[in-house]
Amino acid sequence: MTALLEVKNLVKHFVAARSVFGRPTAYIKAVDGVSFGVDAGKTLALVGESGCGKSTLSRLVLRLIEPDSGTIRFEDRDLLALDANQLRAFRRKAQIIFQDPYASLNPRMTVGQILSEPLALHDLVPSAGRRARVEELLRLVGLEPRFAQRYSHEFSGGQRQRVAIARALAVEPKLIVCDEPVSALDVSIRSQILNLLGDLQERLGLAYIFVSHDLAVVRHIAHRVAVMNFGNIVEIADTQSLFAAPRHPYSRALLSAIPVPKPQAKRSRILLQGEMPSALNPPSGCRFHTRCPHAIERCRVEPPELLADGTRHATACHRTAELPAAGAIVPLDGGFSPALEKLVAAFGDPEQAQAAAGV
Repeated sequence: MTALLEVKNLVKHFVAARSVFGRPTAYIKAVDGVSFGVDAGKTLALVGESGCGKSTLSRLVLRLIEPDSGTIRFEDRDLLALDANQLRAFRRKAQIIFQDPYASLNPRMTVGQILSEPLALHDLVPSAGRRARVEELLRLVGLEPRFAQRYSHEFSGGQRQRVAIARALAVEPKLIVCDEPVSALDVSIRSQILNLLGDLQERLGLAYIFVSHDLAVVRHIAHRVAVMNFGNIVEIADTQSLFAAPRHPYSRALLSAIPVPKPQAKRSRILLQGEMPSALNPPSGCRFHTRCPHAIERCRVEPPELLADGTRHATACHRTAELPAAGAIVPLDGGFSPALEKLVAAFGDPEQAQAAAGV
């Protein structure tokens, strides 16, 4: 099966300093040789610490930022070879939902104007039929058609994000990049937005790239997860496989930090030692070796390749086969009942989830 989106060896380095003659003297390697694929109708989550390159990567695949090298293929078509008119046509098929609904909506335009604009730009609906299409989009995201006359400042944060989702859906895309779409929202409405995204994916066959640092949310919504560290993907696998048996030491450390509302559950907490390296001067070899408890001399000098097994579980680690089993880093049942799974994803805090459920 051919992936809807295929990315290979994508690179983006930002100039951080220049000499008096204007020549670059220092770079930040935001994305440094990343490869992955996204299947139609599925969700790939990008996770990792702040500054690891998740948001930069998501913008690169839409060509909102131009890469330095690599290939991006959408529906088996090279995106980097598109001219201006072809790129504009591609925008119909791939959209983005930004993190902050307060900043991503034009305060001078009504919701009706915001939703009508992409319809006019891509000449999708005749002017006489745009009002009906705007009302249809509002209903699709759970808002009343009368809200089309309001401005964005008249809405709550959750309603604004629903408008942003409606705007992304207006051009009937096949791929939507969700850049931390619930992190700026109150915990009481996160579950509503997550469930809305899930329902829309099922009804419309959408593919998502879901950027998040909240692993409880990722476990709830993603089909596959890519773990990023210093501009590289260090592990990528199906969500169930990654949470049940993470292989990379960095993935294990991330998952061990997930709070579990089950005090008697046996699990291993991994505390990373040392300071995070500077993005201006990343370590040689494996960029995680300065904090990795399993690092050997080879890790310090030779960057590991991202190698996959027969189950599409790929890991970039020289010692994958030698490491001890993941053990009880994350209990297989998540430490909570299925009824609490969605609440934990929504609240991001097991104690709040239990309180909401009356447990």
